[in-house]
Amino acid sequence: MGIPEKIISGNIRAVARLIRDIDDNIPEAREVLKELYPYTGKAYVVGITGAPGVGKSTLVDQMVYHLRKAKKTVGVLAVDPTSPFSGGAILGDRIRMQRHSMDEGVFIRSMATRGYFGGLTQSTRSAIDVMDAMGKDYIIVETVGVGQDEIDIVRSAHTTIITLVPGMGDDIQALKAGILEVGDIFVINKADREGVDRTVSDIRLMIEMDEKRYKNGWKPPILTAQAVFDEGIKEILDEIKKHRKYLTSSPERKSMFQHEKARNDLVEMIKDRIVSDVLANIIDSGEFEEALQLIVEKKIDPYTACDNIVLKKLKSG
Repeated sequence: MGIPEKIISGNIRAVARLIRDIDDNIPEAREVLKELYPYTGKAYVVGITGAPGVGKSTLVDQMVYHLRKAKKTVGVLAVDPTSPFSGGAILGDRIRMQRHSMDEGVFIRSMATRGYFGGLTQSTRSAIDVMDAMGKDYIIVETVGVGQDEIDIVRSAHTTIITLVPGMGDDIQALKAGILEVGDIFVINKADREGVDRTVSDIRLMIEMDEKRYKNGWKPPILTAQAVFDEGIKEILDEIKKHRKYLTSSPERKSMFQHEKARNDLVEMIKDRIVSDVLANIIDSGEFEEALQLIVEKKIDPYTACDNIVLKKLKSG
């Protein structure tokens, strides 16, 4: 049995090995992904994002618990900050969600951001496809929460949940972070804290100020929860089901979502490939080393060196 067949049959070791190879940029992994692609598109992807410290991991843990009670299989991708030394995720999947570690219906994996400022790397998108192909009903992607740049999850998830807590300095972190517009569901976690009503009111006001965008469409609900006590989780899952029904309620809306997702995936893939190949070609060239030496000797500034190299590359194709 080949690697694609093992993954389609749900072989945990094969899946873990492939995702590791994807994260390490092993060329052979790309060929496996090509064979797996026809088997993707069945899983429902939920993105969980928000500022650090809002309790995203606890929220995901409780969601997994309830989905498993409903006999649904779940894949979890926890996108963690990158270690500056190893390049890997600082927080490994082994220290997350311990109670699900022995459950064969749950597959948990940590992915590193590798300095990528959109919340999702290409390797994370590919890992979503792998979990999809292995047959997971739901895939939950918990992103690192880097504020304004944390918007890419909306391009890969069917439903995006913005998680906040009251009393974190600003009335609403999401407004400052510029991620209000990507939220399908807003969850105010740690709702026992002071200021929860004010936070709910502020989010509701911002949504109402953008009423035109929600006309004849999905209007994001605002929910409160205390994930650590398993409060409000059922309501969150109910709203996810409602949003899923909304997305599939008409062939036009479903087709538009699929088209937009495919477009974004292709654009990001092309971008990654161009940057990777062109940068490698430039760095391996003697011209790069010459420019580097001139910069060290203060005979040229790095801005001019950069302009010279890039312009020459563009002209040569």
